Amino acid sequence: MLAVGEGSGAIGFEYIRVTYPQSVDRRAEWWISALLSTAGDCYGRGPASPAAEYGNRAGAGPMREPAIQTAPDREDRNATGGGISLLAQTDAVALAARAARSHLEALLNGADLPELPVGYADAAERYVELLLAANARLNLTRVVEPEAVARLHLLDALAGLRMLDALAPSTALDLGSGGGVPGIPLALARPDVRWTLVDSVAKKADTLRGFVESLGLRNVEVVAERAETLGRLPAHRERHDLVAARACAALPVLAELALPLLTVGGCLLAWKGPLTDADDEFRRGRSAAAQLGGASPDIRPSLPALGGHTFVLVSKERQTPERYPRRPGEPARRPLA
Repeated sequence: MLAVGEGSGAIGFEYIRVTYPQSVDRRAEWWISALLSTAGDCYGRGPASPAAEYGNRAGAGPMREPAIQTAPDREDRNATGGGISLLAQTDAVALAARAARSHLEALLNGADLPELPVGYADAAERYVELLLAANARLNLTRVVEPEAVARLHLLDALAGLRMLDALAPSTALDLGSGGGVPGIPLALARPDVRWTLVDSVAKKADTLRGFVESLGLRNVEVVAERAETLGRLPAHRERHDLVAARACAALPVLAELALPLLTVGGCLLAWKGPLTDADDEFRRGRSAAAQLGGASPDIRPSLPALGGHTFVLVSKERQTPERYPRRPGEPARRPLA
C-alpha cells in the first residue's frame, strides 16, 4: 500500500445499470470558477478601489481630458490580461490535482489493494493535472471535482488492480479509453503490462498520446479506431490477454466488441454499476458471450468506498467465429441477445 505523502482528478454519482456514466452536474466545477474569479480580482481584472479606478489609471475622469490609447497600448494590455488568465487557470488546475492526490491517499489508506510503486502519487497527480487541463479544451470527462476525481477515476481504476495481478496479462487493451481511465492509472501502477488505449475519436486519441508522452509511459500506445474495425485487424484480433472496459457499452454489445480482441484464455474485465445475475443485462450478456467463444460472466464486488459498483469478468474459452464482430454500429443497433 502506498504510504501517505510518499514520493517527490460531495459524491452522489453512481453508475447506472446498462451504462456507466462519467458525468456529474457541471455545478461541481464551482471550485474552478471560484479560483479563477479570485485570481482575476487579485491580478487586476476589476478595480480594487475608487482610487485605483480613477487615480492610478490613464482613463478619462471628470477633471481630465480623455486619454488617448495607442494600438501598442491595447496590444500590451490584451497580452498581459491573456497571460494572467492562463496563469490563473493553470494554478487552479494544479491546485485541483493536488487536492485529488490528497483525497486519493486518504482513500487508499482505507482500501484493501495491492502495493503501488514508489512515486505513484506523484504520477497520479500529474495525470489528473493533464486530464483537467485538457478537459477545458475537449470534453473528456464531467467528473472534475477533486474528491470525485480521486474516487470515481483513480480509486475506481485501481479497484481492478487485484484482478489484474491475478490474471497477470502481458498485454492489455483499454476499450473506449476516453480520458485514459482505467488504462493510465493501471499502466502507472503496473509498468510491466503493455497497454493499448483505444478511442474512436481522433482528437481524444491525440490527447491521450500527449498524456502518455508527458507521463513517460513507455508501456502504453494509443490507437484511434472503432472496436469493430480493430477486431478484424490481424495486429489486434485475438492478440490481447486482457480487455478492460469502463463506460463503454452494455454487456451484450461489449461482448461482441471485446471478445474478438482476446486470445483464447484471455479475459474481459468490465467496470459496472450494481449488477446481479438476475438482471436482464447480465442474462443477455451471458447469451452473447456464449456465441462469441466466452464463458459465463462472473460478477465480482468492487471496493466498498465505490458504493455497490461491480466487475464483470468473461473468460475466453474458444476462438470467436469469423463473422464477428459485425460492421461498425451493428452490435449496438442489433445486440446478439
